[in-house]
Amino acid sequence: MKPSLAKGTRDFTAQEVSRRKYIINILQNNFELFGFQPLETPSFENLSTLTGKYGEEGDRLIFKILESGEYMNSLKESWLKKSTLEGQIDRLIDSIEHFSNNNDRFDFLKYRDLLGITFNNEFSSIIEKFDLNNEIKEYSEYLIQNNNNKNVFLEGSLRHKIENLYFQNLIKEINSKQLTKEISDKALRYDLTVPFARFVAMNHGKMTFPYKRYQIQPVWRADKPQKGRYREFYQCDADVVGSESLLQEVELVQLYLKSFADLKVPVTIHMNNRKILSGLAEYAGITDKLIDFTVALDKLDKIGKEGVVKELLEREISQESIDKLDFLFSQSDDALENLLQLKEKFAGNEIGLKGVEELEYVLTQSLSLGVDMQNLVFNITLARGLDYYTGAIFEVKADEVAMGSIGGGGRYDNLTEVFGVKNIPGIGISFGLDRIYLVMEELNLFPEEASSKIEYLFANSGGEETIEALKLIMQLRAKGISAELYPENAKINKQFTYAEKKGIKNVVFLGEEEIKNNTVTYKDLEAGEKKTVSLEEFLG
Repeated sequence: MKPSLAKGTRDFTAQEVSRRKYIINILQNNFELFGFQPLETPSFENLSTLTGKYGEEGDRLIFKILESGEYMNSLKESWLKKSTLEGQIDRLIDSIEHFSNNNDRFDFLKYRDLLGITFNNEFSSIIEKFDLNNEIKEYSEYLIQNNNNKNVFLEGSLRHKIENLYFQNLIKEINSKQLTKEISDKALRYDLTVPFARFVAMNHGKMTFPYKRYQIQPVWRADKPQKGRYREFYQCDADVVGSESLLQEVELVQLYLKSFADLKVPVTIHMNNRKILSGLAEYAGITDKLIDFTVALDKLDKIGKEGVVKELLEREISQESIDKLDFLFSQSDDALENLLQLKEKFAGNEIGLKGVEELEYVLTQSLSLGVDMQNLVFNITLARGLDYYTGAIFEVKADEVAMGSIGGGGRYDNLTEVFGVKNIPGIGISFGLDRIYLVMEELNLFPEEASSKIEYLFANSGGEETIEALKLIMQLRAKGISAELYPENAKINKQFTYAEKKGIKNVVFLGEEEIKNNTVTYKDLEAGEKKTVSLEEFLG
């Protein structure tokens, strides 16, 4: 068997793991500086927890879990009993034996109708679809050649094969919806926000609000893999629930800017408000098509204006409404000027004006805190396709790399309501670890300390010196200094090659002379220098 990876997944080398940890450590440090506390939730949830929260397109990307093991076996037995399969197979075996008893080979397709033997359509289609007639003929031939003496093994094999194929056919074609409900009641989490909302709904009576949590865990989406888009990837989220204050939005802008500044990644935060999008739908007379409108608009970066217009038409939004929204595609670079234009268009449009007011507050307060306006963009076409957003929405893009968003989020004031808990508003943002990694790699932003390197390799010369080397290694490790002993007494060139390939900085020699004089000799592989120092100096 040739080894392979599942599409959309990756292995990570030591260097990649170290660099990912470098990003995570910076994010985690900032999360805690801003008052967020850690939380972890299970990798899979009840399917009902996830479905209906992400919109039609998002729901299609949920990874459903097909139950297996004893559960599947018992389910199979249950479905076989529900069907008339057992009786069908018994009739088939009886027919084979009847014909072979008269030295006549049984042909299922030939004799089925002739004898009036009743087989249901599903059973007959299994025989024909998987070409089992030849196997039936072979068993019939065996019985003829052996005076109709049954072969329990051959009969059991034929029966088992028909049962398996029948069951598979049931899953795929006959009762797929009912079976999916029974065997796919779990799913891998699609994001960290909905599981967090589920957690809040289950534990709100024990929580202190506003509740601030951060979460760094993998998520899974059945998406089409491409650069920067994987089926398994990490999200690093920070959320606040239990507060409607717009200062939370201002704080999250600060969190984004500080974190990316610490990572030295130049970014722009694109901002919008779902209330503005609702106002636009009301302005264009397409309130009943709000979801269709936002889903299409959210694809502007990918398919351009013409593609968005085409999709709006396909979603039965009239050309007249599209013409009223044409100004969306020609915004100025001045965010406050664009908001002023919207105020005029939204005269009498309560929800639209509310969205403008909220966004204006976040922008002006951020500016008053010293945020450079070049780092903030009011992107009126930003929609974020997830259905649960109700207010501010964010998307972060790297300035110098052609990459999709490397962060995003927004306000979701009604999400816990689907779990029966009302009046717990929330807002959160996410950092896309995998895309941030790609951006930093392309811009060569990883510092040397972000790579995992062993400080010392102790050469192995055999004999008692190895025990002394191990004692010294223990002292180094106690000081938090990485060190290892080459395990075999090999040629020194082989040990040097090992150190170079592994990126170890120094090779240490501890022979009889060094032990006698309480000294250590080591070679700095980067500088190419060899030194002998006292044991005290070496241990620092």
